[in-house]
Amino acid sequence: MLETSELTVRFGGHVAVNAVSCAFAPGTLTAIVGPNGAGKTTYFNLISGQIKATAGSVSLDGQDISRLSAPLRTRAGLGRAFQLTNLFPQLSVVENVRLAVQARAGAGLDFFRIWSDRRDLLDRALHILETVSLLDKREARAASLPHGDQRKLEVAILMALDPKVYMFDEPTAGMSVDEVPVILNLIRRLKEDRSKIILLVEHKMDVVRELSDRIIVLHNGHLVADGEPETVIASPVVQQAYLGVNPEEEEAVA
Repeated sequence: MLETSELTVRFGGHVAVNAVSCAFAPGTLTAIVGPNGAGKTTYFNLISGQIKATAGSVSLDGQDISRLSAPLRTRAGLGRAFQLTNLFPQLSVVENVRLAVQARAGAGLDFFRIWSDRRDLLDRALHILETVSLLDKREARAASLPHGDQRKLEVAILMALDPKVYMFDEPTAGMSVDEVPVILNLIRRLKEDRSKIILLVEHKMDVVRELSDRIIVLHNGHLVADGEPETVIASPVVQQAYLGVNPEEEEAVA
């Protein structure tokens, strides 16, 4: 279980996230939606440790992780993918993944000895690359990959870390129409593991409808809706706050 309790952050006089309390259970993909400036990515940053909270707490499996740095939260089981890819650009595709495999195995980051001594780590890295359809590009530099393949590589690194919580911040941002289904299929595969928690910030409502088991809505830093996708999307507060639709005006026109 991942839980935030009264989680709040202020930037000067502006409250970007205001006392958000929410619990996330394994086996559930929760989409976090809201208009621009609602606090979605800030909420993500508070959970993963990129931003220090002004008040409130974050706990994982009953342990308060609020004071842990972002790297220590990753070790505790939070895996985060960003809007912009976060790779080792000059290393090869397979090196990016095997470093994550080594870190997960507690084998250190030695570039040569570990690689030769631990064939199992290499096999694990290659298996993950096959899963994300990057095995044929394993020797390519990460920087040379097209944007869609870089997003796939980032998912591969998260898989190598085997986190308790997968956090995707607009995973389809900047991708072509042809590339989007590949990422969505990877997320569907991750959903098959019912022991994992998946959080998704996404603007595209068709993606939200297709993938989510639950939607929470942030508006001006407040949690304003929480529930099953169809119910939340149809609610007046979401129609007005997120979609810019006033249900009363629609009824009057009808």
